[in-house]
Amino acid sequence: MLDILKGQRTYALVGHGGSGKTSVAEMLLFAAGEIDRMGKIEDGTTNLDFEPEEIKRRGSTQPAFTRLSWKKNPHFLIDIPGDNNFTGDMTYLLASADAAILVIDAVDGVKPLTRKVWSQIREAGLPAVIVINKMDRDRADFDTAYASINEQLGVRPVLLHLPIGQRESFSGVVDVLGGTAMTFDDKGGVAPAAIPADMADNAQLMRETMVENIAESDEALMEAYLEEGALSPEQVAEGLAKGVAAGAVVPVVVCAALENKGGGLLLDIIQDLLPSPLFHAPWVGDDGATRPSTPDEPVAAFVCKTIADPYAGQLSVLRVLSGTLASDMSLANPDRDGKERCGQLLYLKGKETVPCKEPVGPGGIVAVAKLKNTRTGDTLCDEKARFVLDRPAVPGQLITYALAAAEKGEEDKVFQAVQKLLDEDISLRLFRDEETGDILLSGMGQLHIETAVEKAKRRFKVGIVLKTPKVPYRETIKGKADVQGRHKKQTGGRGQFGDCFVRFEPRPHGGGYEFEDAIVGGSIPRQYIPAVDKGIQESAARGVLSGNPVVDFKATLYDGSYHNVDSSEMAFKIAGSLAFKKACEIAGMKLLEPYMTVSVSVPDQYMGDIIGDLSSRRGKVLGSDSTGGVTEIKAHVPMNEILRYAPDLRSMTGGQGVFAMEFSHYEEAPPPVTERVVAEYRKSRGEE
Repeated sequence: MLDILKGQRTYALVGHGGSGKTSVAEMLLFAAGEIDRMGKIEDGTTNLDFEPEEIKRRGSTQPAFTRLSWKKNPHFLIDIPGDNNFTGDMTYLLASADAAILVIDAVDGVKPLTRKVWSQIREAGLPAVIVINKMDRDRADFDTAYASINEQLGVRPVLLHLPIGQRESFSGVVDVLGGTAMTFDDKGGVAPAAIPADMADNAQLMRETMVENIAESDEALMEAYLEEGALSPEQVAEGLAKGVAAGAVVPVVVCAALENKGGGLLLDIIQDLLPSPLFHAPWVGDDGATRPSTPDEPVAAFVCKTIADPYAGQLSVLRVLSGTLASDMSLANPDRDGKERCGQLLYLKGKETVPCKEPVGPGGIVAVAKLKNTRTGDTLCDEKARFVLDRPAVPGQLITYALAAAEKGEEDKVFQAVQKLLDEDISLRLFRDEETGDILLSGMGQLHIETAVEKAKRRFKVGIVLKTPKVPYRETIKGKADVQGRHKKQTGGRGQFGDCFVRFEPRPHGGGYEFEDAIVGGSIPRQYIPAVDKGIQESAARGVLSGNPVVDFKATLYDGSYHNVDSSEMAFKIAGSLAFKKACEIAGMKLLEPYMTVSVSVPDQYMGDIIGDLSSRRGKVLGSDSTGGVTEIKAHVPMNEILRYAPDLRSMTGGQGVFAMEFSHYEEAPPPVTERVVAEYRKSRGEE
């Protein structure tokens, strides 16, 4: 097995949306002989975009897995979506790879989202190769795209392949390291050729730059380079491999995936320069323990994804961390305090599954059907050698929509249908609003939510209506009020009596609710005082202005009276509620709206438009910072103004902008907002 593992490669294919990632995967599969015809995204025929939602929108909405063989070496490929709406589980997927292939396109170069993806690759500690795709496109500009790698990603690029021509004249590459040229034939094959005379000087300059960058990545090589003025071919090759594995050097190659130009060359680079799983750093467990990535250790496997297969049912996708995994093994699941019996191991090839006939060692990615109680993020391990991988952090959801049933009475069916998607997509969150009873679905963006709902409707044949996202407004009191809450009811026999005097006053924003018991002399028995507090809190859960919770106030119970027979906890609870409602009338109420901290990254030329747009949304710009042609703008913006920001930003920047947001604080809403929210609340209650 060691010989197989030495040649095995497990890598993730990543990049910004529209960079041609899935087409690159298609080219690699074709070059490896795994498919006999390259599919097209436009036709919905690619091997790794097969869900109806992906075919409809012509882009990946979920990760896909495949296995190929290159020069008798097994390769496991993870194709990760490039759209920001569908990258919520990227940290889990990168944790399952030994390296990354970052795809950028020759037309736009590095985009803001590329920087975000690159930072995640770096955080995962993965060596990487950068592929400049779409060299055949009309506006392809290799020099600009290559320069953007150094300027915006801050890496030391090592150009291995210098393109011969570009746009319609892209016909081959110069092997900078080998000092030779290769031209493409009509079927994507390559043939040796002489370096074009007009490129010879540039190729030599690129080689000198390459050698310098490789030397700078290693102290011993740097000393040799300074002493000798050059490095031997063996030193360059060894330094390149070591620099790539350490992440100090990033190789750059070029291709035109749709024309099948460069697939075999890229697979050679992957095979020659990216590391085997045997060289992966020891895995770190949730208890700090480590586990080497070798087949000699006890078996452990990380569940990086869960997939719903129309034929096999639920599939758990496993990355083998250590040991060897075989069909019909019994494993422990420490995350759930349970045991699982793995049935037949399956290799994934897009939407197809192929039985795995041999044991799989570290780095292997396989699927197992119908595990009883295993979820994405769990670790399966040897029952006698506990190991649980320390789970990578996942980003929080950015947007929440309310869901409603298209047919009355099917609310539970809607909830159950969407809930079944949560195992597949860890970046979704489904819950019920305790205040309104609404079904709420949170996700990474509007498109993410819409796609999930489409999938639930298609699979489970249930009608679902998306409602406008609900803004969690709050209310608070404006001033002080001393009030009496008195509840007296006599209906024959034992009556109800509760009487309390409460002082209400506002607290600073974020101060929360405080109840003070200032009763002296036993005017209210001790057993009834918590009931007053409870009555106030229950009434405060639904404010008088908009039905939203009332926050940031203090209630001081300082006097009252009781009846020996008629007083009860319920009577004092009602009295507390009456006191609260009376205080709201006297003290006055104001509406608080939530503000989000928004971070927007766009090319420099859009900075003015973005700042103007944020200001028009009542945003307060906190500052901006420009690096490598990309400006990051931070602002506080009311949540209500930013809910549908994703499509607006896409429109303003031609798809080149990305943003993230998180809750910041509450502020008093301006009169127009208060009037609108109050009017909507009254209308919903039939008061207008």
